[in-house]
Amino acid sequence: MDPSPKSHPLLSYVMSRIPSIGPSKPASTPDSDPAIDLELQPPVIPDPSAPSSSTSPPLIVDQMPHLALPNVLASMTNAVSGVAQTRSVLRTLGPRPDHESVDLARSKLNEIEAALSKSLEELVLSSRPADVDRLDWRAHLAEKEEQIRKEADKEKAIYRSILQLDEMHEAYGKLLKEAEERLVKIYEKAGKLSENSEEEVVEEEVNEEVVGILEGAQGKGLERVDLSGKKLRYLPEAFGKISGLVLLNLSGNQLQVIPDSIAGLEKLEELNLSSNLLESLPDSIGLLQNLKILDVSGNKLNALPDSICNCRSLIELDVSFNNLSYLPTNLGKELGNLQKLSFHLNKIRSLPTSICEMRSLRFLDAHFNELCGLPEDIGKLTNLEILNLSSNFTDLTELPDTFGELTNLKELDLSNNQIHALPDTFGRLDKLTKLNLEQNPLVMPPPEIVKRGADAVRIFMSKRWLDILVEEERRCMLQVNEQAQTGWLTRSTSWLKNYASVVTEQVSGYLGADGGSPRDPILDEQR
Repeated sequence: MDPSPKSHPLLSYVMSRIPSIGPSKPASTPDSDPAIDLELQPPVIPDPSAPSSSTSPPLIVDQMPHLALPNVLASMTNAVSGVAQTRSVLRTLGPRPDHESVDLARSKLNEIEAALSKSLEELVLSSRPADVDRLDWRAHLAEKEEQIRKEADKEKAIYRSILQLDEMHEAYGKLLKEAEERLVKIYEKAGKLSENSEEEVVEEEVNEEVVGILEGAQGKGLERVDLSGKKLRYLPEAFGKISGLVLLNLSGNQLQVIPDSIAGLEKLEELNLSSNLLESLPDSIGLLQNLKILDVSGNKLNALPDSICNCRSLIELDVSFNNLSYLPTNLGKELGNLQKLSFHLNKIRSLPTSICEMRSLRFLDAHFNELCGLPEDIGKLTNLEILNLSSNFTDLTELPDTFGELTNLKELDLSNNQIHALPDTFGRLDKLTKLNLEQNPLVMPPPEIVKRGADAVRIFMSKRWLDILVEEERRCMLQVNEQAQTGWLTRSTSWLKNYASVVTEQVSGYLGADGGSPRDPILDEQR
């Protein structure tokens, strides 16, 4: 919930320099509000060019020296006062609901609204009883309508609260973005960022060159275009007119937007948009019905458009290294042909349950996310061969029992998580040859088994599973024996009752026989 030094470097730095926001208190006082007090240590921005053996990454102030100026820091502090207050409120309300919960809440609200309309319609069409006065009937209808609406509002409340919380988190994200932009402008006024004129001229020349290539390509049946690493800042609309294009590589540029005209590439099968500056994809991408490979890794995507589910020919989808916090709810239901899915290095906390419908999926990479678990039906991915769930750290603590149904799994990486025990069904993974369980507090299987490798773990868990089945069978046999004994007693009791009934009938028949002759009065005599 705090601004990330990676995505909001200036905002994170400025807030870390403020002891507190609100009433002034010493930073070390015991009654300081933990929701308001901010970090005192300034964040650092990693230098990609620095060697891996570097002991201390440089501070952001080393890269942007104007931040050390008191007047610049003071202006920036005034610009971010609302951020901490909003953060404090959200900490009280709780984390953002996942995308599937939000979609479910919207669906439930629509269902409630539809049911409400139907109930009100039935109420209006209901006929007045003959013995009820017209005015009394109207009053009754009004009272009934109010009651129906109150019940509907009560049912809506929980789903509305989910949507409101999601909207607040969404607004907070925009607030962080706007605050970062304000800080950048303040820094620019300080004279730090003013040397881009020559680069812009070069980029304009490159763009003119690209337009020339596109104009020359029309009418020639061009199928492949590779414009990777051209420092493009925008994509000309003319791209949508190359209807015969099969492959388009725009990786390694500076694109911030993809035009809607891309929908005109009806025959496109492979699209590479990796390593750009994209914050969103156009909804029109769903019109690329023949698209088989889509790579949008290494961008700034906060979400994927739901229309991406319409690209039903997709075989490979790579959305790794973005800012995604969820995947579209219906992704698995629509992309039934997908074989390879990569979304590592994002902020995804849960997978949509529909992902279990991807029966063709063979490769799934979800490492470096914030996964709290897997869907219960994950075992339906019976063709899955490679699965990477590593480095979800403190969030991933267990695997569902259906995990053992991934019978074609060959490679599994569960390192750097908080898994204490593998599921009992783990021994069913007969094809598993590569297994990484490092940096987990595993108790089952024991560490000495884990050290021996994948085969030892699989054999150990298989034997454990067999023991569990044997014990379960023993219990079932005991229950069967108990039921058999209980059944014998029940059958014996029932037989005795039937026998007694038959004897009684025979005695009665004997006493009342003889052609219906009168009973002997002596027998009826009371003693």
